[in-house]
Amino acid sequence: MKVLLAGASGAVGTPLTRQLIAAGHQVVGITRSKANAERLWHAGAEAVVADVMDRQALLDAVREVRADAVIHQLTNLGTTNMRKAFQGTNALRTTGTANLLAAARAVGAHRFVTQSIIFGYGYRDHGPKVITEEAPFGEPVPGMLGKVVAALRANEEQVFTADEIEGISMRYGFFYGQDAVIRTIFDLVRKRRLPVPSSGGGFADFIYLDDAAAATVAALEKGRAGQAYNIVDDEPVRLADFLDTVASELGVRRPRRMPDWLFRPIPYLGAIARTSMRVSNAKAKRELGWTPTVSTHREGIRLIANASR
Repeated sequence: MKVLLAGASGAVGTPLTRQLIAAGHQVVGITRSKANAERLWHAGAEAVVADVMDRQALLDAVREVRADAVIHQLTNLGTTNMRKAFQGTNALRTTGTANLLAAARAVGAHRFVTQSIIFGYGYRDHGPKVITEEAPFGEPVPGMLGKVVAALRANEEQVFTADEIEGISMRYGFFYGQDAVIRTIFDLVRKRRLPVPSSGGGFADFIYLDDAAAATVAALEKGRAGQAYNIVDDEPVRLADFLDTVASELGVRRPRRMPDWLFRPIPYLGAIARTSMRVSNAKAKRELGWTPTVSTHREGIRLIANASR
Protein backbone atom coordinates (compact mmCIF):
# COMPACT_ATOMS: atom_id res chain seq x y z
CA MET A 1 0.00 0.00 0.00
CA LYS A 2 0.90 3.64 -0.25
CA VAL A 3 0.75 5.06 3.27
CA LEU A 4 0.44 8.67 4.40
CA LEU A 5 2.22 8.65 7.77
CA ALA A 6 1.78 11.54 10.19
CA GLY A 7 4.61 11.56 12.72
CA ALA A 8 7.05 9.69 10.49
CA SER A 9 10.08 11.14 12.28
CA GLY A 10 8.84 10.43 15.83
CA ALA A 11 9.68 7.70 18.33
CA VAL A 12 7.37 5.14 16.72
CA GLY A 13 7.31 6.76 13.28
CA THR A 14 11.03 6.31 12.69
CA PRO A 15 11.12 2.49 13.02
CA LEU A 16 7.64 2.33 11.49
CA THR A 17 8.84 4.08 8.33
CA ARG A 18 11.72 1.64 8.07
CA GLN A 19 9.50 -1.41 8.63
CA LEU A 20 6.77 -0.27 6.23
CA ILE A 21 9.34 0.14 3.45
CA ALA A 22 10.90 -3.23 4.30
CA ALA A 23 7.43 -4.82 4.01
CA GLY A 24 7.03 -3.41 0.50
CA HIS A 25 4.82 -0.41 1.24
CA GLN A 26 5.44 3.15 0.04
CA VAL A 27 5.58 5.90 2.66
CA VAL A 28 4.72 9.57 2.38
CA GLY A 29 5.66 11.16 5.69
CA ILE A 30 4.02 14.30 7.02
CA THR A 31 6.42 16.54 8.90
CA ARG A 32 6.61 20.19 9.93
CA SER A 33 10.38 20.28 9.41
CA LYS A 34 12.31 20.46 6.13
CA ALA A 35 15.22 18.78 7.91
CA ASN A 36 13.00 15.83 8.82
CA ALA A 37 11.70 15.75 5.26
CA GLU A 38 15.26 15.32 4.04
CA ARG A 39 15.86 12.52 6.55
CA LEU A 40 12.74 10.75 5.32
CA TRP A 41 13.98 11.04 1.76
CA HIS A 42 17.28 9.42 2.78
CA ALA A 43 15.28 6.62 4.46
CA GLY A 44 13.52 5.88 1.18
CA ALA A 45 10.25 7.72 1.86
CA GLU A 46 8.59 10.71 0.29
CA ALA A 47 7.65 13.69 2.45
CA VAL A 48 5.23 16.58 2.61
CA VAL A 49 5.84 19.52 4.92
CA ALA A 50 2.67 20.59 6.73
CA ASP A 51 1.23 21.33 10.17
CA VAL A 52 -1.57 18.83 10.83
CA MET A 53 -3.26 21.37 13.10
CA ASP A 54 -3.72 23.72 10.12
CA ARG A 55 -6.48 21.95 8.18
CA GLN A 56 -6.28 23.98 4.97
CA ALA A 57 -2.48 23.93 4.85
CA LEU A 58 -2.57 20.14 5.32
CA LEU A 59 -5.10 19.67 2.52
CA ASP A 60 -3.06 21.94 0.25
CA ALA A 61 0.11 19.95 1.02
CA VAL A 62 -1.47 16.60 0.09
CA ARG A 63 -3.37 17.84 -2.97
CA GLU A 64 -1.16 15.85 -5.36
CA VAL A 65 -0.85 12.80 -3.09
CA ARG A 66 -2.75 9.55 -3.54
CA ALA A 67 -2.62 6.94 -0.78
CA ASP A 68 -4.36 3.75 0.32
CA ALA A 69 -4.05 4.36 4.06
CA VAL A 70 -3.26 6.96 6.69
CA ILE A 71 -1.41 6.26 9.94
CA HIS A 72 -1.63 8.80 12.79
CA GLN A 73 1.45 8.70 15.07
CA LEU A 74 1.53 12.32 16.23
CA THR A 75 1.99 13.40 19.85
CA ASN A 76 3.49 16.41 21.59
CA LEU A 77 5.19 14.35 24.30
CA GLY A 78 8.71 15.42 23.39
CA THR A 79 8.51 18.51 25.61
CA THR A 80 9.48 18.36 29.28
CA ASN A 81 6.61 20.68 30.25
CA MET A 82 3.93 18.10 31.06
CA ARG A 83 1.00 20.54 30.88
CA LYS A 84 2.03 21.70 27.41
CA ALA A 85 2.74 18.10 26.39
CA PHE A 86 -0.76 17.02 27.40
CA GLN A 87 -2.49 20.03 25.89
CA GLY A 88 -0.67 19.64 22.58
CA THR A 89 -1.25 15.89 22.43
CA ASN A 90 -4.94 16.26 23.34
CA ALA A 91 -5.32 18.71 20.45
CA LEU A 92 -3.58 16.29 18.07
CA ARG A 93 -5.95 13.51 19.16
CA THR A 94 -9.05 15.64 18.63
CA THR A 95 -8.57 18.40 16.05
CA GLY A 96 -5.52 16.70 14.55
CA THR A 97 -7.42 13.45 14.03
CA ALA A 98 -10.30 15.30 12.38
CA ASN A 99 -7.89 17.06 10.02
CA LEU A 100 -6.12 13.81 9.17
CA LEU A 101 -9.44 12.13 8.41
CA ALA A 102 -10.17 14.99 5.99
CA ALA A 103 -6.74 14.40 4.44
CA ALA A 104 -7.49 10.67 4.21
CA ARG A 105 -10.58 11.39 2.13
CA ALA A 106 -8.65 13.88 0.00
CA VAL A 107 -5.97 11.32 -0.90
CA GLY A 108 -8.44 8.47 -1.43
CA ALA A 109 -7.38 6.38 1.58
CA HIS A 110 -9.68 3.59 2.76
CA ARG A 111 -7.83 2.62 5.99
CA PHE A 112 -6.89 4.76 8.98
CA VAL A 113 -4.69 3.46 11.82
CA THR A 114 -4.45 5.72 14.85
CA GLN A 115 -2.28 5.67 17.95
CA SER A 116 -3.80 5.47 21.40
CA ILE A 117 -2.59 4.38 24.85
CA ILE A 118 -3.71 1.87 27.44
CA PHE A 119 -4.28 4.65 30.00
CA GLY A 120 -7.64 5.18 28.34
CA TYR A 121 -8.73 2.30 30.60
CA GLY A 122 -8.27 4.68 33.52
CA TYR A 123 -5.52 6.08 35.75
CA ARG A 124 -6.30 3.90 38.78
CA ASP A 125 -5.51 0.58 40.42
CA HIS A 126 -7.31 -2.04 38.34
CA GLY A 127 -6.38 -4.84 40.71
CA PRO A 128 -5.34 -8.33 39.55
CA LYS A 129 -7.81 -8.65 36.67
CA VAL A 130 -6.40 -8.84 33.14
CA ILE A 131 -7.61 -5.99 30.93
CA THR A 132 -8.77 -6.82 27.41
CA GLU A 133 -10.09 -4.56 24.66
CA GLU A 134 -13.63 -5.31 25.89
CA ALA A 135 -13.04 -3.26 29.06
CA PRO A 136 -14.58 0.26 29.23
CA PHE A 137 -12.33 2.80 27.52
CA GLY A 138 -12.40 6.56 27.86
CA GLU A 139 -14.78 6.79 30.81
CA PRO A 140 -15.01 10.39 32.13
CA VAL A 141 -12.71 11.36 35.01
CA PRO A 142 -12.03 14.80 36.52
CA GLY A 143 -9.04 17.10 36.20
CA MET A 144 -6.13 17.25 33.77
CA LEU A 145 -6.07 13.48 33.32
CA GLY A 146 -9.76 13.60 32.48
CA LYS A 147 -8.91 15.73 29.46
CA VAL A 148 -6.30 13.17 28.40
CA VAL A 149 -8.80 10.31 28.64
CA ALA A 150 -11.49 12.35 26.85
CA ALA A 151 -9.08 13.07 23.98
CA LEU A 152 -8.23 9.37 23.71
CA ARG A 153 -11.91 8.53 23.48
CA ALA A 154 -12.59 11.29 20.94
CA ASN A 155 -9.70 10.06 18.80
CA GLU A 156 -11.05 6.52 18.62
CA GLU A 157 -14.69 7.56 18.15
CA GLN A 158 -13.79 9.74 15.18
CA VAL A 159 -11.78 7.00 13.53
CA PHE A 160 -14.28 4.19 14.17
CA THR A 161 -17.28 6.17 12.89
CA ALA A 162 -15.71 7.86 9.84
CA ASP A 163 -17.72 7.21 6.67
CA GLU A 164 -16.07 4.88 4.15
CA ILE A 165 -12.93 4.58 6.30
CA GLU A 166 -11.75 1.35 7.97
CA GLY A 167 -10.63 2.68 11.34
CA ILE A 168 -8.24 0.82 13.66
CA SER A 169 -6.76 1.92 17.00
CA MET A 170 -3.46 0.87 18.56
CA ARG A 171 -3.56 1.07 22.36
CA TYR A 172 0.15 1.10 23.15
CA GLY A 173 1.80 0.53 26.51
CA PHE A 174 4.78 2.52 27.82
CA PHE A 175 7.27 3.00 24.98
CA TYR A 176 10.95 2.32 25.45
CA GLY A 177 13.80 1.57 23.08
CA GLN A 178 16.84 3.14 21.46
CA ASP A 179 15.57 6.70 21.96
CA ALA A 180 16.28 9.88 23.90
CA VAL A 181 13.72 9.15 26.62
CA ILE A 182 15.33 5.90 27.74
CA ARG A 183 18.77 7.52 27.66
CA THR A 184 17.45 10.17 30.04
CA ILE A 185 16.04 7.46 32.32
CA PHE A 186 19.36 5.61 32.27
CA ASP A 187 21.16 8.82 33.23
CA LEU A 188 18.75 9.54 36.09
CA VAL A 189 19.11 6.00 37.42
CA ARG A 190 22.92 6.29 37.31
CA LYS A 191 22.68 9.47 39.40
CA ARG A 192 19.98 8.00 41.70
CA ARG A 193 17.73 10.92 40.84
CA LEU A 194 14.69 8.82 39.95
CA PRO A 195 13.11 7.58 43.20
CA VAL A 196 10.33 4.99 43.33
CA PRO A 197 7.49 4.38 45.80
CA SER A 198 8.49 2.17 48.71
CA SER A 199 5.58 -0.12 47.80
CA GLY A 200 7.17 -0.68 44.38
CA GLY A 201 4.39 1.18 42.59
CA GLY A 202 1.67 -0.35 40.45
CA PHE A 203 2.00 -2.78 37.59
CA ALA A 204 2.76 -1.19 34.21
CA ASP A 205 2.79 -2.56 30.67
CA PHE A 206 5.69 -1.74 28.35
CA ILE A 207 6.33 -2.17 24.65
CA TYR A 208 9.65 -1.99 22.82
CA LEU A 209 9.53 0.64 20.06
CA ASP A 210 10.44 -1.75 17.25
CA ASP A 211 7.69 -4.13 18.40
CA ALA A 212 5.17 -1.26 18.49
CA ALA A 213 6.11 -0.45 14.90
CA ALA A 214 5.81 -4.10 13.83
CA ALA A 215 2.34 -4.34 15.40
CA THR A 216 1.29 -1.22 13.50
CA VAL A 217 2.41 -2.70 10.18
CA ALA A 218 0.45 -5.86 11.04
CA ALA A 219 -2.66 -3.80 11.89
CA LEU A 220 -2.38 -1.90 8.61
CA GLU A 221 -2.33 -5.19 6.71
CA LYS A 222 -4.60 -7.42 8.81
CA GLY A 223 -6.49 -5.34 11.38
CA ARG A 224 -10.29 -5.45 11.44
CA ALA A 225 -12.19 -2.23 10.88
CA GLY A 226 -13.63 -0.69 14.04
CA GLN A 227 -11.28 -2.63 16.32
CA ALA A 228 -8.75 -1.59 18.96
CA TYR A 229 -5.66 -3.63 19.80
CA ASN A 230 -3.63 -3.62 23.02
CA ILE A 231 0.05 -3.44 22.06
CA VAL A 232 2.10 -4.45 25.11
CA ASP A 233 4.74 -7.04 25.87
CA ASP A 234 4.10 -10.34 27.64
CA GLU A 235 4.84 -9.40 31.24
CA PRO A 236 3.44 -6.51 33.30
CA VAL A 237 6.01 -5.23 35.77
CA ARG A 238 6.08 -2.92 38.77
CA LEU A 239 7.76 0.39 37.98
CA ALA A 240 10.31 -0.16 40.75
CA ASP A 241 11.28 -3.53 39.29
CA PHE A 242 11.68 -1.99 35.84
CA LEU A 243 14.06 0.66 37.20
CA ASP A 244 15.86 -1.88 39.38
CA THR A 245 16.57 -3.87 36.22
CA VAL A 246 17.99 -0.72 34.61
CA ALA A 247 20.25 -0.21 37.64
CA SER A 248 21.39 -3.83 37.56
CA GLU A 249 22.31 -3.64 33.86
CA LEU A 250 24.19 -0.39 34.47
CA GLY A 251 25.98 -1.81 37.51
CA VAL A 252 24.78 0.96 39.83
CA ARG A 253 22.78 1.08 43.05
CA ARG A 254 19.04 0.64 42.73
CA PRO A 255 16.78 3.74 42.88
CA ARG A 256 15.94 5.21 46.27
CA ARG A 257 12.68 4.17 47.90
CA MET A 258 10.38 6.92 49.17
CA PRO A 259 7.01 6.80 50.96
CA ASP A 260 4.11 6.50 48.55
CA TRP A 261 2.39 9.61 49.91
CA LEU A 262 5.27 11.83 48.74
CA PHE A 263 4.35 11.09 45.12
CA ARG A 264 0.66 11.96 45.39
CA PRO A 265 0.95 15.76 45.04
CA ILE A 266 3.24 15.55 41.98
CA PRO A 267 1.21 16.08 38.79
CA TYR A 268 1.05 13.02 36.55
CA LEU A 269 3.89 11.20 38.38
CA GLY A 270 1.54 10.73 41.31
CA ALA A 271 -1.13 9.31 39.00
CA ILE A 272 1.35 6.95 37.38
CA ALA A 273 2.56 5.78 40.80
CA ARG A 274 -1.02 4.98 41.82
CA THR A 275 -2.06 3.34 38.55
CA SER A 276 -1.77 -0.42 38.25
CA MET A 277 -2.92 -2.53 35.32
CA ARG A 278 -2.21 -5.86 33.69
CA VAL A 279 -3.11 -5.60 30.02
CA SER A 280 -3.59 -8.53 27.64
CA ASN A 281 -2.03 -8.62 24.16
CA ALA A 282 -3.85 -11.84 23.20
CA LYS A 283 -6.16 -10.20 20.66
CA ALA A 284 -3.27 -8.60 18.76
CA LYS A 285 -1.45 -11.94 18.70
CA ARG A 286 -4.54 -13.79 17.52
CA GLU A 287 -5.86 -11.38 14.90
CA LEU A 288 -2.71 -9.65 13.66
CA GLY A 289 -0.33 -12.60 13.76
CA TRP A 290 1.99 -10.40 15.82
CA THR A 291 4.20 -11.38 18.74
CA PRO A 292 6.63 -9.04 20.53
CA THR A 293 10.22 -10.03 19.80
CA VAL A 294 11.19 -8.34 23.08
CA SER A 295 8.78 -10.21 25.33
CA THR A 296 9.82 -8.73 28.70
CA HIS A 297 11.43 -5.57 30.04
CA ARG A 298 14.49 -7.58 31.07
CA GLU A 299 15.32 -8.44 27.47
CA GLY A 300 14.66 -4.89 26.28
CA ILE A 301 16.76 -3.18 28.91
CA ARG A 302 19.61 -5.59 28.22
CA LEU A 303 19.46 -4.72 24.50
CA ILE A 304 19.55 -1.00 25.23
CA ALA A 305 22.33 -1.31 27.81
CA ASN A 306 24.48 -3.40 25.47
CA ALA A 307 23.96 -0.89 22.66
CA SER A 308 24.91 2.01 24.92
CA ARG A 309 28.17 0.32 25.81
